[in-house]
Amino acid sequence: MAALPAYRWRLAPEGLATFRQLRALGLRPGGQPVVAQLERPRRRRGPLVAFLYRIDLARPVRPMTPAKRAALERANAARRICPSCGRDAGYRIPPSLGMCVPCADAPQLAA
Repeated sequence: MAALPAYRWRLAPEGLATFRQLRALGLRPGGQPVVAQLERPRRRRGPLVAFLYRIDLARPVRPMTPAKRAALERANAARRICPSCGRDAGYRIPPSLGMCVPCADAPQLAA
């Protein structure tokens, strides 16, 4: 397997973009392989790596259908419902807590 060409941060050639840059242009990779990688150096750790795709081979983003939008709304609503008290928290419940903040703080307040 051949190694991917690596470019330093902000020095990628024209015609290549990261996934987020493609999405900002209304495009998606569309099954094309990664052609290069972008490396951002960091102190005391390895570099941050982002994969680059060719813009000319990218395809338009598929439009959101009403069924997909409804499924996404149901999934987000399920993340807001506290499993211990059953109320809608009004925000997405953190997976680290597993319940809404008032329910997570209740045992600490009782002690």
